[in-house]
Amino acid sequence: MTRSESDISRTLYIDLLKRALTNWIHGHEEFVPVQTTPIGRLLGPMMYPRGAELVRIQRFDEQKRQVGQEWPAPLFAHTMIGMKRLDNLQMCIEKVISDQVAGDLIETGVWKGGATIFMRGVLKAYGENQRRVWVADSFQGLPPPNPNEYPEDKGDIHFMIDSLGVSIDRVKENFAAYGLLDDRVVFLKGWFSDTLPTAPIDRLSILRLDGDMYQSTMVALKSLYDKLSVGGYVIVDDYCIASCRTAITDFRDEMRIKDEIIDIDGTGIFWRRSA
Repeated sequence: MTRSESDISRTLYIDLLKRALTNWIHGHEEFVPVQTTPIGRLLGPMMYPRGAELVRIQRFDEQKRQVGQEWPAPLFAHTMIGMKRLDNLQMCIEKVISDQVAGDLIETGVWKGGATIFMRGVLKAYGENQRRVWVADSFQGLPPPNPNEYPEDKGDIHFMIDSLGVSIDRVKENFAAYGLLDDRVVFLKGWFSDTLPTAPIDRLSILRLDGDMYQSTMVALKSLYDKLSVGGYVIVDDYCIASCRTAITDFRDEMRIKDEIIDIDGTGIFWRRSA
């Protein structure tokens, strides 16, 4: 295979990986849960098999899938972040590879694992088998707010959303489904305050934050930012959420970070560490 053919194959693989992770490939015939009435919820267990869910076939909204603005999340997608944030993640990974920026990759808050699956897939497509991908999550959803220590999270209800809690076994199954579960993938299970400060990570080139809350964002930054190489990237998935945005502002002010914040899609942002 020539270099040109190899580049084309890599591009096609990465594009297909994005389309599979977002369920774009089945978007024209996607299953969408039907909102049932109280009577329907009462009669459902008597009418349908145990564990069944009422759905309808509906074409997806391409614009919303581009920017990851769908809720509830697509039923069969392995990521909610949309095409534009996956494109951004690809660009950042390719840049640290081409510039030889040292360090592993991590996402803090992974849901079904889609973004970390993508990280491993891109690394493998480029033959990068020394870097590790760290998959950090409680694997049981978000923590209740702790307003005494983090008043910015007062009233946060993410912990009440059951669908945000995906088990570690389910995430590992998702990795395996793409043929990407190997010894370069490391799982950090537990609340960030318990796992991240002592995580055995030497150096990072990509720090992707998807913790939604002030506490989750701040703990990740304070635990991991010092390990980020100069030339590495910070990617913030939830900058549109006020508490997360405040955590970013407070941390950057405390650390006197002046690197330009660049918008991705109106939801996420990133910057490149310069010093």
